[in-house]
Amino acid sequence: MTYTKGVGGQTPEAALAALSNMTEGVEPIGQPEYQARISRAQALMAQQGLDAVYLNAGTNLFYFTGTRWWPSERLVGVLLPKTGQPVYLGPAFEENTLNQYRVVAGDFQGWQEHESPYALAAGILAQWGARTVGIDESSPFFISNGLAKAAPGLQWVSADAVTAGCRMHKSPAEIALMQRAKDMTMAVHRAAASMLRPGISTLEVAEFIDAAHKRVGAAGSSFCIVLFGVASSFPHGVKHAQTLKENDWVLIDTGCVLHGYNSDITRSYAFGDITDRQRQAFAAEKAAQAAAFEAAQLGRPCGAADDAARRVLAEHGFSPDYALPGLPHRTGHGCGLDIHEWPYLVKGNDQPLAAGMVFSNEPMLVLPGEFGVRLEDHFYMTDNGPRWFTEPSESIDNPLNL
Repeated sequence: MTYTKGVGGQTPEAALAALSNMTEGVEPIGQPEYQARISRAQALMAQQGLDAVYLNAGTNLFYFTGTRWWPSERLVGVLLPKTGQPVYLGPAFEENTLNQYRVVAGDFQGWQEHESPYALAAGILAQWGARTVGIDESSPFFISNGLAKAAPGLQWVSADAVTAGCRMHKSPAEIALMQRAKDMTMAVHRAAASMLRPGISTLEVAEFIDAAHKRVGAAGSSFCIVLFGVASSFPHGVKHAQTLKENDWVLIDTGCVLHGYNSDITRSYAFGDITDRQRQAFAAEKAAQAAAFEAAQLGRPCGAADDAARRVLAEHGFSPDYALPGLPHRTGHGCGLDIHEWPYLVKGNDQPLAAGMVFSNEPMLVLPGEFGVRLEDHFYMTDNGPRWFTEPSESIDNPLNL
């Protein structure tokens, strides 16, 4: 059996020992940027004719105010007026805890357990004279329904023109955080590949990857998909663990979070001898990924990248559209505080590509009953076009660019 470059040969202990903390000098998003996001949101609200926006606990609340609070059955959020400071809403007993997390200043209005948070919000909106209110598109139905019933005279619309309008354009500070997170995960990929051996299980590899992410400074893996052999033809995996055998195909998709920002990288390679079929598929996948990147030019629609990837796969003899063997899902997704967020590289998406947008590029090639090849790297749009965060795999013989 011939080993692919960088695959196998190391013990887990040695592979871990070769890693070190990569977070030195990294700073989280600061208060001035959060304040700038509020100002940007209010400018978009003026353009959209919105008098106020409700931001629910979760990613949007964190993005605009720095308040990390997970959604639950109790309403926690912010009412943002078209001018002025936001008003924080939450259970009265949580005020002191919420105050520890929020970065952007604003009044707090609490509700007791027997009271209606929706009536509280409606009263504030009435004081503001609001007529049209945007509601966080990620809000659970019980919250959006509760608000609408408490203030039936208001026009309630999705706030995504504001939330997505801000979040899809990353700042230099956001780009820098994602760059470091992706560098960390790429180092973990190389370490994981180096410690593969016959008989190791997918669970053992996932445990190693989690430890490796901790070694480079993350809290651990934010997710991890490890697939061997035929299981690699299932885009998001199978329910059972597998054991690595000689000449198996390997697919590992993993990432971490750094100050809220995600990495998400996939590598596919052979553990042993490489077949002609694998070489053909890898070459097609690499060409499709490159075509999507080249198609991602400023002003062009997001869907152009997906079109380009599918066209190349068809030229290599694989099925068109979503048919198999071929590409069964979109070519890419936005990435930031959420690992999947706007915009998307998908057929028919007319959203123009613009500076600051971040995308995965992963036109996975699935060969049912055989294997799957997913080469996933991310790029961001600059004033001069697309730029990779991580360099794509050089070749099937050197998939980790060693």
